[in-house]
Amino acid sequence: MKHSFALDAENYELWLSPSQHGYRLHLDDEVFAPVSFSHELDGSGTLVIASDTIPVKFAIDGDMLYLHIRGRTYILRYRDQLRTLACLDEQASHLVARAPMPGVVIATKVSRGDVVSAGATLMLVESMKLEFVVRAPRGGVVERIHFGVGDSFERDSALVTFSEEGR
Repeated sequence: MKHSFALDAENYELWLSPSQHGYRLHLDDEVFAPVSFSHELDGSGTLVIASDTIPVKFAIDGDMLYLHIRGRTYILRYRDQLRTLACLDEQASHLVARAPMPGVVIATKVSRGDVVSAGATLMLVESMKLEFVVRAPRGGVVERIHFGVGDSFERDSALVTFSEEGR
């Protein structure tokens, strides 16, 4: 699965693929191999790219990753695929949170009529044996929850529809 990060207003896509000697890192159109990363609970770790071993320090706060490497600090923002795929309908008062991949609903955390803020947890879903949180891309009122616990859905399915009415 591709992941997107923003660094200094630039967007980067990256993903890992298996290779004979571990993994390859795909960063936009470049490929680095082999790569590995080991980390400690204190936020330190070791990044190995090809044969270059690099000590790193990191902290994760929500969708923000603070990375200190080779004397420089980088602030990366994880770009959630659900937010990327969420689309406004023709009327500005509605918002539909869409599924970034097929999956199954594990739990719903909101009900119809609930007022939510941007970033609020809407549901927990499982896809390819990974659990992830579906968050509200912006504030609004939950108008409809399209799938219940145990229901499966396809990529790009509408999961939750919002309205700003009643706020």
